[in-house]
Amino acid sequence: MKNYLTAGIGFKRLVRLVRKNSISFHPRNLVNLLFLFQTTLWTGLFSWIERKRYGTKIASSTVPEDPIFIIGHWRTGTTLLHQLLNLDPDLAAPTLFQVAEPGCFISSYNYYVPVFSALLPENRPMDNVKIGMNEPQEDEYAIYRITGFSPIENLVFPKSSTYFLLDNEPFIPIEETERKEWERQLQSYFQKLFYFHGKTIVSKNPFNSMRIKELAALFPKARFIHIVRNPEEVVPSAIHMWKIVMGQNSLNKKGSVPGIEEVTEGLDKVLKTIERDKVYLREEQFFEMRFEDLESDPVTEIKKVYSKFNMHFNEDLGWKIISFAGSLRNYKKNEFKITDEEKSVIHNRLHQHMVYFNYH
Repeated sequence: MKNYLTAGIGFKRLVRLVRKNSISFHPRNLVNLLFLFQTTLWTGLFSWIERKRYGTKIASSTVPEDPIFIIGHWRTGTTLLHQLLNLDPDLAAPTLFQVAEPGCFISSYNYYVPVFSALLPENRPMDNVKIGMNEPQEDEYAIYRITGFSPIENLVFPKSSTYFLLDNEPFIPIEETERKEWERQLQSYFQKLFYFHGKTIVSKNPFNSMRIKELAALFPKARFIHIVRNPEEVVPSAIHMWKIVMGQNSLNKKGSVPGIEEVTEGLDKVLKTIERDKVYLREEQFFEMRFEDLESDPVTEIKKVYSKFNMHFNEDLGWKIISFAGSLRNYKKNEFKITDEEKSVIHNRLHQHMVYFNYH
């Protein structure tokens, strides 16, 4: 689905984005813009209905203090962990539809079912993972739509060929008034999710790896799970992902797909930031795991998470995890070959991390 990162954004927000950023003149981009602007009409209508029907109830409901945040670099297994935790009936992950239409997902769901059924592919193009409007999804898409501030903007509207994770742009607004509004919008979104689900929210968002301090202040009882994976697998897989994501969503020609060195540096940045900022968390708020361990024995690894966070793990959940893992037996992961020179780039830059996580 083309332009899925921006489709469904509000009209005023889209106008500001178009005015602020450059768009390459191309018939394809003009068609894309027409598509995006027509989605704002439906989003605006349903969001107005939602505010009228549920605005007061949501505003008077509880702002959750204890979300579970899954962090870590892209392609490290955050999606698998998200899916496994979502099997717990006491937890709820934002769905693809809830992040795509954050302003109206309660009122508009039934109207959008046939639309999403027609437009959504069966699997994600970058890794063949099942996709659907009710599947767990990364909530940065919602943050991009509702707060007016997200690094995704620099992916959709590249300002240069620089890898957007390395362009020194902040991950939250710097100016105090804008930052407080960003925080308010984020809390309101989690409040709405909690109102709808009535369960502990499980957020999966690699961008949040760079916001630990701020999230810990906004959600005092939050828990963070950092998942890592062998960088030799992560880096080429991330390059493949960005190539697809940028091809489907970029609206100008200034950007370029990052290479081995850029993505390796980006991974280094994420890992160093998490290591630096976890000091803002209490020991019982932070858990670290390896994807390889989760993949080989998901029940044991999820039990470790629950033990660390003092959560109850029952046998029914264990059987659900086993059943889900069994359903993935025929799933074939992408395989990427990298040269010895590329391996050297990864190892030289990430040696300290690879030793620490036993990937040396």
